[in-house]
Amino acid sequence: MQHTKVAIVTGASRGIGAEIARSLAADGIAVLLNYAHSAEQAEALVAEITDAGGNAVAVQADIAETAAAKTLFDAAEAAFGRVDILVNNAGIMTLSSLADTDDNSFERQMAINLAAPFRLMREAATRLNDGGRIINFSSSVVGLYQPQYGVYAATKAAIEALTHILPKELGARAITVNAIAPGPVATELFLTGKSEALIERIKGMNPLGRLGEPEDIMQVVRFLASDESRWINGQVIRVNGGVV
Repeated sequence: MQHTKVAIVTGASRGIGAEIARSLAADGIAVLLNYAHSAEQAEALVAEITDAGGNAVAVQADIAETAAAKTLFDAAEAAFGRVDILVNNAGIMTLSSLADTDDNSFERQMAINLAAPFRLMREAATRLNDGGRIINFSSSVVGLYQPQYGVYAATKAAIEALTHILPKELGARAITVNAIAPGPVATELFLTGKSEALIERIKGMNPLGRLGEPEDIMQVVRFLASDESRWINGQVIRVNGGVV
């Protein structure tokens, strides 16, 4: 399959990121899969995409490191010659009350959820092709404002602010910037540490009576990455089944 566009997807070795990488590759987009630690999963996904006729490479980088954004853009250009799409999918979530949040937890969430996407957006602002797409990840906790989600929600609220401002700076190059704000999704990030009773209670909060699936989120990313989304810009789309 010959690719016409190139995408960088952070946190792409598993969960929502892996589903996004598969779908973009199926649409003929060459994909750089970024991962931090899951080398085996990332390489298996590259093999799966390649076997299906797609084009992908896996690149290790801890996006919390200041040099990671440049590393990923350099690697994508070396492999594919260009970058058209940036998907800022990677993130972490540590739940605690503000009173119980230590500095390490605060700083790690800020580094991965805010500083890393900021640096990647900054790199994209000068290196993304005209007509490109930046797709950020917020969260529907911005709106729910639940106890113990304070730091996580704060990082995502900041991502939403950047998502509103950056397109006004890149509009002359027809680069759109949007964010997706998922509700609870059945991934390792969300399910870890939660009892079955709690998961059932969370399902019950949703009008559709279930958790989201990675495919639910992937479909919206797929649309925002496409030419059909060209008139959607500076928006935050809550993909959550109506929970908020």
